[in-house]
Amino acid sequence: MLKGFYTATSGMLSMQYRQDQLTNNLANSNTPGYKADQSVTRSFPTMLMQANNAYQSPNRQVVGELPTAVYLQEHMMNAQQGDIQQTGQATDLALVQGGATDGEAVFFAVETENGIRYTRNGNFQVDLNGNLVTASGGRVLGTDGNPLQVGNESFTIQSSGVVVVGGEEVGSLEVVVADDVNGLIKEGNGYVRNDQTDMQSAYNVDTVTFSVQQYALENSNVDVTSTMNEMLQAYRLFEANQKVIQAYDQSLEKTVNEVGRIS
Repeated sequence: MLKGFYTATSGMLSMQYRQDQLTNNLANSNTPGYKADQSVTRSFPTMLMQANNAYQSPNRQVVGELPTAVYLQEHMMNAQQGDIQQTGQATDLALVQGGATDGEAVFFAVETENGIRYTRNGNFQVDLNGNLVTASGGRVLGTDGNPLQVGNESFTIQSSGVVVVGGEEVGSLEVVVADDVNGLIKEGNGYVRNDQTDMQSAYNVDTVTFSVQQYALENSNVDVTSTMNEMLQAYRLFEANQKVIQAYDQSLEKTVNEVGRIS
């Protein structure tokens, strides 16, 4: 009986984690460049049940299988391209990715207080020093590894990433590629980091093509309708496991208070 109790409890915990993940996706549905999180639920190995009186026999009678528990095996980032929305703002940049295989994605490189971070959120600004920066103050990098100097908002970025100020090329926007987005760790302010390997410049990877669109932003790739349906399903599964636990609790109470009673 207690095995079933633990199985239902693990189901509740898995659905709670799933609900938190979906809630975070929904909360970021309007965040430019946000990539939705996905997860895989998996069961622990099942136990093969056999009849007690069959242990003395060479041919044991199989009763059935008993699932032990479930858990969220892994979190994955959905690297699918989001829709492009025109904004008319010169400091807004969108990455349009092409030619990448599943799991690959390109990002802007940003210098922050905690080191180099990466983002798809191209809602940039120009600070007092003429640097192109993120909303949280991170400085957008050029291909030379230095912060990108644009002076003011009167600059142009070509589709190839070349930055033009006053009719002259002053550098190129650094764009890096992640071979496997599942190795990235999400942080606040739309940043991700890679603790496993160094990110390669997308200009040096022949299999990846991209373009930069100025005056535009990439929308989140969260499907709001689908996410809300999944949230409802996760809630119902949580509730179903909760009712199973309540039934076990009532059975245990009856066992303790009635079955062992001496008449």
